[in-house]
Amino acid sequence: MLKRTVLNGRYQSRFRCVFADLLRQGAGALLVCSSPFFASRRQPLVVLAARQAVPAIYEWREFAAAGGLMTYGTNLNDAYRQMGVYTGRILKGEKPADLPVLQSTKFVLVINLKTAKALGLTVPLHLQQIADEIIE
Repeated sequence: MLKRTVLNGRYQSRFRCVFADLLRQGAGALLVCSSPFFASRRQPLVVLAARQAVPAIYEWREFAAAGGLMTYGTNLNDAYRQMGVYTGRILKGEKPADLPVLQSTKFVLVINLKTAKALGLTVPLHLQQIADEIIE
């Protein structure tokens, strides 16, 4: 677990330690899990991954838009839409306990080719073809 070390209001120094450990251990890539903690610290993570030349995959599109290599995960807009539908049903009188549990069914693959090039990676054409979005 990361201890909070504030540097310009962020956890950058602790993230640098984590990246140094990754490199020391010979990790070839990084998978950043879905978490509000990481989402709110998107920029330092993306910047450190780029500086350390660590290919990283994230869950949400916003990471690739910020310069991350790629993302594969749920479509946040769809999840927010589902929340709105449930809220409407509850406001109309349905009991929350009677509503079915839903899981996301829409997943999005976003590839940042600019970042891939900066990392010296070639993204296979077939992967580019199945991507929902390519950032160049």
